Amino acid sequence: MLRAAEPIEEVNDVDPQALPARLLGSSRPVILRGLVAHWPMVQAARRSTEEAIAYLKGFERPGAPPVVATVGPPDIRGRFFYDADLQGFNFRQEKVPLGVALDTLRKYLPDPAPPAIYVASTTLDTWLPGFREHNDLWLGEREALASIWIGNRTRIAAHQDVPDNLACVVAGRRRVTLFPPDQLANLYVGPLDFTPAGQPISLVDFAAPDLERHPRFAEAWKHARVAELAPGDAVLIPSMWWHHMEGLEPFNVLVNYWWRQSPAWMDTPMNALMLALMTVRDLPLEQRAIWRDVFDHYVFLPSEATAGHMPEAARRVLGPMDENRARELRARLLKRLNR
Repeated sequence: MLRAAEPIEEVNDVDPQALPARLLGSSRPVILRGLVAHWPMVQAARRSTEEAIAYLKGFERPGAPPVVATVGPPDIRGRFFYDADLQGFNFRQEKVPLGVALDTLRKYLPDPAPPAIYVASTTLDTWLPGFREHNDLWLGEREALASIWIGNRTRIAAHQDVPDNLACVVAGRRRVTLFPPDQLANLYVGPLDFTPAGQPISLVDFAAPDLERHPRFAEAWKHARVAELAPGDAVLIPSMWWHHMEGLEPFNVLVNYWWRQSPAWMDTPMNALMLALMTVRDLPLEQRAIWRDVFDHYVFLPSEATAGHMPEAARRVLGPMDENRARELRARLLKRLNR
């Protein structure tokens, strides 16, 4: 039997129009109870699901492109995942107008075993213009992407995201389970290049962990942080923290803000990982050890430790990176990769 996971640190009475920089830059997750309780969307959802759906439909943009709805049969119990041999998935995706997705969710509200339906990561300003005039947070100078996530009782497998994430529950309830980044080896992550939604996921079924098949998950669970979020509550998920999201009601809506603590011109480290897999992983053992030292030296040590013996003008890529230098490096890499 797994021991109970720890709760996530909670902060109350934070001004949603003046979120502290130290909070938004935290390297540890935080629950912010009632952060968006004043939003009209949250108030509508607290009155009824019908009002919540009607409120969203009131902002639907005429002529907007369809959204991508992920749909699975009732027997998956909301868990969007692979098929038995990890060669396919247990769901399908359909392109439908947002209003149709909302009407379908409404139709299945009384059904005790509905199909799993999930409209993920839909840009608010594209599909629901005007929503943020009444339902928004001030995040300082951060250029955050605001998205909406809509579904019924669904389970999104534990995964990591590079951006920081402030996720706000605005309808229904959600259970969030978080793990620190260092639990990678204990979460039994699936393929990097064939994923249900773009990010590699844990293969462990959190509702029924198989410890014979995944014994190290017991160690991961010792480091888990769990919380249930009601309408108006939010959770700050720092970059690269593993997070498993579960919708607990027949209708759940989440609004989230994503941003990176790095310039927009910096590429995702996942691309570097893919290149390293292609060029380093299968080298002879002795050569891999050499390249581990090379990466440590040039990537993970401070620049002064690697290039402090050179004049600044001579350091080039070993000096501070900027947009122009990144563009030059990208062009050089593309030229080499396309030979």
